[in-house]
Amino acid sequence: MRQTIRRYSSRPVSESLLQSLLEEAARAQTMGNLQLYSVVVTRDAEMKQQLAPFHFNQPMVTNAPVVLTFCADYHRTTEWALQRKGHPGYGNFLSYQNAATDALLFCQRFCDLAESLGLGMCFLGTTVYKPLEIIRLLRLPKLVMPVATLTLGWPDEHPAPTDRLPATAYVHQETYAPVTPETIDRDFAAREALPENQEFVRINHTETLAQIFTDIRYSAADCEAFSAELLQALRRQGFLE
Repeated sequence: MRQTIRRYSSRPVSESLLQSLLEEAARAQTMGNLQLYSVVVTRDAEMKQQLAPFHFNQPMVTNAPVVLTFCADYHRTTEWALQRKGHPGYGNFLSYQNAATDALLFCQRFCDLAESLGLGMCFLGTTVYKPLEIIRLLRLPKLVMPVATLTLGWPDEHPAPTDRLPATAYVHQETYAPVTPETIDRDFAAREALPENQEFVRINHTETLAQIFTDIRYSAADCEAFSAELLQALRRQGFLE
């Protein structure tokens, strides 16, 4: 069963193993066989120290042997087309969406392969919160956007798997089934009843688990601020006018 790993042993991840996994991950689905992604491998301790603040200084960024930044990449395809008498026109949001999808499929395939060999990782959603700083540090050219980050190494912990909503919450037959108070009660009851979540509510001085997500972890103000930076980064990288 998949686990999120935040603590890693001192055992190194060999370059040959990492290269093999990345090459095999490239068999993932891709739009038009264009492979609209790149990945920046960070092993250097100083570079990890510089990356850490852009991921809110989560300790696994500096403690993991390897940090991988997966990028939506239309730069390479554009340059190829220009050098082969093509007429590329990928400075638009649709192209970003296609490249971001490619990059995330590549990332997920890599995760599946790495975990099958016993490696552990943590997916950092913070990549899209501070993209401008990551772009600068990793020297990403136009039409390249960071979309996901993994910390990677051999696990030094075996955490219990986190809960998941039941399939009734996210599987719809033929058309999207309306969400109602009754389906909310049905699908969230087990999560809300978990002792760890009830303790989470208590120590955060809220009435419900939902309030922790809407008022503390992912507030409207934070989402709007991060959205503004994301849009700024998309413009800087040439995906928005």
